Amino acid sequence: MKETYRQAASDDVVRQFRYYLVTLNLPDVAVRFRTAVRQTIQFLQQHPLVGPRYRSSNPQLQTLRTWAVAGFEAIRIYYLVDEDTIRVIRILHGKRDVKRIIEREGGILP
Repeated sequence: MKETYRQAASDDVVRQFRYYLVTLNLPDVAVRFRTAVRQTIQFLQQHPLVGPRYRSSNPQLQTLRTWAVAGFEAIRIYYLVDEDTIRVIRILHGKRDVKRIIEREGGILP
């Protein structure tokens, strides 16, 4: 199964990486985070339906799934599963207004 990233999801990874690297001055954590995202996506490629569905009344978000980044459980990957692709929509820390961000994405998801 292949994976694709929406630009917003790639930006999320960069934002969190920079936060660990620049704001907290924790380069080891920044690298570990980036590696954990890759490893978690690889796990999801092998087990795409493991993530529970995101709860939303928006019908466009009914197939969205979520799974924690390994070792960074406060950060979750929001993704869609197609026949042969995992589409990573966002990667968000739980301290952000996740509901507002995800619900806004619902208007632009296929």
